Amino acid sequence: MALSDATRQRLAGCSGATLSTQLFKRGFRNQVLQGVSRLTPKAPALVGEAFTLRNIPAREDLDHAGVYEDPAHPQRKAVETVPAGCVLVIDCRGDARAASAGGILMQRLMVRGAAGLVTDGGLRDTPEIAARDFPVYCKAPSAPISLIHHHAVDINVPIACGGVAVYPGDVIVGDAEAVVVIPAKLADEISVDAMEQERIERFVLEEIAAGRPLPGTYPPNALARARYDAWKKSNR
Repeated sequence: MALSDATRQRLAGCSGATLSTQLFKRGFRNQVLQGVSRLTPKAPALVGEAFTLRNIPAREDLDHAGVYEDPAHPQRKAVETVPAGCVLVIDCRGDARAASAGGILMQRLMVRGAAGLVTDGGLRDTPEIAARDFPVYCKAPSAPISLIHHHAVDINVPIACGGVAVYPGDVIVGDAEAVVVIPAKLADEISVDAMEQERIERFVLEEIAAGRPLPGTYPPNALARARYDAWKKSNR
């Protein structure tokens, strides 16, 4: 089922920390990408379905500059076929010694309406990319061409990225702190519960700032819940 505009909007308003808590409550302990951080501080929150690209280690007889002349090369094909509103997620096995993409490919993704890009490898042209308002996450800046260490082999198959399993269609959410992978079937209910958690935590912060102790406030007991209900009505 396609990600609805309402679900997309709710997820964009929730932090990675909140979403990881909601996933934990449902038994998912490993849904936050490790070693991946936001490159584009001016960009909005990242929300979209995963469209994946898998790399294996490069080999000298196969990976030379001429391969990019082939429009069917998986890296180029992924950029040209990722659906609008989706996130291109690249599996680089956590290897940032060479770039998995660069500024020109980011521009093409922007023009085609992709929601953003996530890679657990490197990116080149990072000063240029960082100045844009297009959501991009990577492991590290890396100037060397991808072909030195990466051989692109598959598009839109299950991959690993940042130590997390990513299946095509999973919902990817990124903020300033984290990138979270949400199974598509859970995205809507998690978005609703995460928004409620965000509201409760705003209330709790106000309570703590006013001098309330942690016991009975965080997590809220019955008395705190009653105060929260009144707070919610007054702040509707």
